Amino acid sequence: MEDKVRVVIAEDSVLLREGLTRLLTDRGHEVVAGVGDAQALLKTIDELGAEGSLPDVVVADVRMPPTHTDEGVRAAVLLRQTHPQVGVLVLSQYVEEQYAVELLAGETRGVGYLLKDRVAEVREFVDAVARVARGGTALDPEVVAQLLGRSRKQDVLAVLTPREREVLELMAEGRTNAAIARRLVVSDGAVEKHVSNIFQKLGLSPSDGDHRRVLAVLTYLNS
Repeated sequence: MEDKVRVVIAEDSVLLREGLTRLLTDRGHEVVAGVGDAQALLKTIDELGAEGSLPDVVVADVRMPPTHTDEGVRAAVLLRQTHPQVGVLVLSQYVEEQYAVELLAGETRGVGYLLKDRVAEVREFVDAVARVARGGTALDPEVVAQLLGRSRKQDVLAVLTPREREVLELMAEGRTNAAIARRLVVSDGAVEKHVSNIFQKLGLSPSDGDHRRVLAVLTYLNS
């Protein structure tokens, strides 16, 4: 069982909200609140902050009442500005590149963007929530593919080899070097070499620390 994290869920579908709550609590995590719209989410986080009991992570739908357009992601972006210590994981029915870029721009710790279909893969979803809560990233493979496709058009990653691009995509999903090695059926040392090459080619110095893994993926956002 993972170390317990405290979660607030923002989802207007009661059935999905209760389902997410059950998935997380069954794995030993604590859902401290569940709300159905963006305003309620912001109010809840402010109240918890005033009590000194902020959650570790917020799981929020991109589209919520009243217009069901971008209320959820707008609230998520605002929370990243006002409460940067709280991780934010947004769920979307489809890959919406504009929202993904907006969410991922700027500070890159404690952020995730998953398609709702990924919730069906229970272990991966719960692991993603925990990873974002601890300051990591969790990006859906389809989101990564579209964002890297956008960057290809801008030739930001043209310096990378096909294998390095493949490693970069898996890094973007939040996978460790060991997990990447298993997926690609190569040695850990080979993956470490690819990761080192990626950092070097994208101009990311060792002073950036582990944060380089995220910066490597998101370099193109500021191009």
